[in-house]
Amino acid sequence: MRCTDRFNPAIADFRDPFARDRDRVIHTSSFRRLEYKTQVFINHEGDYFRTRLTHSLEVSQIARAVSNALGCHETLAETIALAHDLGHTPFGHVGGDTLDECLKESGNENGFDHNFQSFRVVTKLEKRYAQFDGLNLTFATLEGILKHSYPYRKPFLSGWYDETFGLDYHPSLEAMIVDHADEIAYISHDIDDGIQFGLISFEDILENPLAAMIDEKVREEGLERGTKLHRYRFVGMLISHLVTELIESSRKELPDTRKILCKTIPAKEPAPIAFERELATQIKELKKIMFKKLYRHERIVSKMHAGKECIRKLYAAMSEDSDLLPKEYKERLDSEKSSRVIADFIAGMSDRYALQRYREIYGL
Repeated sequence: MRCTDRFNPAIADFRDPFARDRDRVIHTSSFRRLEYKTQVFINHEGDYFRTRLTHSLEVSQIARAVSNALGCHETLAETIALAHDLGHTPFGHVGGDTLDECLKESGNENGFDHNFQSFRVVTKLEKRYAQFDGLNLTFATLEGILKHSYPYRKPFLSGWYDETFGLDYHPSLEAMIVDHADEIAYISHDIDDGIQFGLISFEDILENPLAAMIDEKVREEGLERGTKLHRYRFVGMLISHLVTELIESSRKELPDTRKILCKTIPAKEPAPIAFERELATQIKELKKIMFKKLYRHERIVSKMHAGKECIRKLYAAMSEDSDLLPKEYKERLDSEKSSRVIADFIAGMSDRYALQRYREIYGL
């Protein structure tokens, strides 16, 4: 199911369609800017910590491994993984939540959703062709970007989106794999970064059966908590365990993987790519501990509060004076809502560029 390729049909391409999609994503400005977008820690906190770019690469690596083991299309999963966070704002989820508030306060009831923004990046905001907007990606890639995270149906997605992408149906198996790869990646690397930064300790998470089991395996190798090697082995074993369990669990009810299964499995039916119930519960409880101990830690919250203020102030300034927008965004004001144009500009900023513009505008 490939969208019509409006490129020159006389030129042969040695790549398959999903490899072509992947390469188009990697060469975008939006992908490069992920290097300076927050995962949990602001980019300038240190060179060690994950960014949206390193997170996307980790998700891609896990998704490829799972897809390969399950006989799914590895390159499609890789492409969806590399593109799944293109729509994230600066300053992580706090930035997206703030931009959502700003839009709704301005009367734009659709607000901001980073999954949909990723879809907008590859279909509208990236300009690579004279005849049309976007990257000219395949249907399966677009569906995976739009629907990789459940629930798929949202108030602002109706009409054409519903008819085209089937919001009452699960996406492809590859998109579901990316959803779980995303979860595996951020749990493991947030534990790594949180302990490295001194905001949490292993003792904070060992009340969780999953974390306790992995810790026991690491200590059986003779490694003591508090050492770098213990932390490295813990993170590596956690990823390996979750990937293996996801593969084994999903194999039991796996549909025919020789086909790209877009909008064929009703969303009311259980997703075929899933963890066993007990492990899924343990993962959910571990995420709750991480939210309480790490994501709501005062040092993280204070940094995110500063990011929230930055985005609010930028949005207010550009709403008051459109001359603060770059030329290509100002040109869109004649045909689009100013709130959406401003949101697109801010969402595309890196952390450091957002802070730079904030200081320039407010003389700080």
